[in-house]
Amino acid sequence: MAFVPVNSPMANETNGRSYTPALIVLAVLYFMMGFITCLNDTLVPFFKTGFTLNYAESALVQFYFFLTYAVMSIPAGKIVEKVGYKQGMVFGFAIAGIGALLFFPAALLHQYQLFLGALFVLAIGIVLLQVAANPYITLLGKPDTASSRLTLIQGVGSIGTTVAPLFGAHFILSRLSESNASSDAVSMPYLAIGGMLFLIALVVYFLALPKVAKDEMELRQPNGRARQGIHTFRNLNFGLVGIFMYVGAEVAIGTFLTNYVADRLDIGEHSANNYVAFYWGGMLVGRLIGSVLLKLFKPQHVLVFAAGSAVALILFSVFSSGYLAVWTMISVGLCNSVMFAIIFSLSVQGLGRYTTQASGLLSTAIVGGAVIPYLQGVLIDVSGWELAFILPMLCYAYVCYYGLYGYRVRSPGS
Repeated sequence: MAFVPVNSPMANETNGRSYTPALIVLAVLYFMMGFITCLNDTLVPFFKTGFTLNYAESALVQFYFFLTYAVMSIPAGKIVEKVGYKQGMVFGFAIAGIGALLFFPAALLHQYQLFLGALFVLAIGIVLLQVAANPYITLLGKPDTASSRLTLIQGVGSIGTTVAPLFGAHFILSRLSESNASSDAVSMPYLAIGGMLFLIALVVYFLALPKVAKDEMELRQPNGRARQGIHTFRNLNFGLVGIFMYVGAEVAIGTFLTNYVADRLDIGEHSANNYVAFYWGGMLVGRLIGSVLLKLFKPQHVLVFAAGSAVALILFSVFSSGYLAVWTMISVGLCNSVMFAIIFSLSVQGLGRYTTQASGLLSTAIVGGAVIPYLQGVLIDVSGWELAFILPMLCYAYVCYYGLYGYRVRSPGS
């Protein structure tokens, strides 16, 4: 999944402490964020069958989850600024734990609306975790190695996104036949997840992590003129749309991939969900490949190639059948791996003191993960797979445009 890296102009106060405990905590944090976010891809087919939903209604799982990025990103930033990174992470784990535990009463009452409410609470915790953790990573160690630390930690998150579909297939979709009368298949896994989140929150609370001192001048709220000024950066404006489109396309494919594979191979959702692990696993492999390619080629050129390849793979998949259709669609995950980081870095290029504010705006653009999957669900209900996949193709086409033209910098006054 997409996790926003935030460059923060703060000073490091380590007091001689080792960074290792903090980096381990952050690795666990990213694993859980990736795991929980991608477990939604299992909930979509489970709820679709259990509550007799159409594709648009089942996509509300992603809608309510990613809606929190639009609603909570800015408030979460204010909370973290007030309580600090460590307490922000503790609160994030605790709130996410509460959301996971709310699956139990939702399962007892077997009400879809209650599950959506629980997901919204769970996602509030995830947003708070991201806002607290991302800038903290950049501050643990030398500035010139910040990107490598972030890449490493995000790689751990990719492990979580790869494991989640396998976990969901075994513990949740294996009981799909019971879903019409009961939601018990999701209650126990999420009770376990909730317990683990509270345990992690407790450990983080008592763990002595390196402290970070704020630079008050750099963190001062911008005045009205500054708020107007940030929107004059064309690369940021186009980048906001790019993040919206990219995240929307990535999540949309992951959301419906289980049903798509089941239809193409004529197999059950339980078996089909295992293929989703390869889609998200491509993110991990792609990041390793991308780290090499980005040393050899300009980021915008890599972005154009990746987005163009995604368009071609989707087009080829929907007009194919069987395993060829399945594996070409899964291969889009490999293309996704480098897109978010490149769009983000190009969006904040040349922003200077506006960078932190821009990071918050880019975080809200992740709401594309709510909108695009829902719209694609509507298209599937109306017309089927072929027309519906035009939507993510258009999203990737815009990302391709951004790599060709939209990334170009024009600062205020130029």
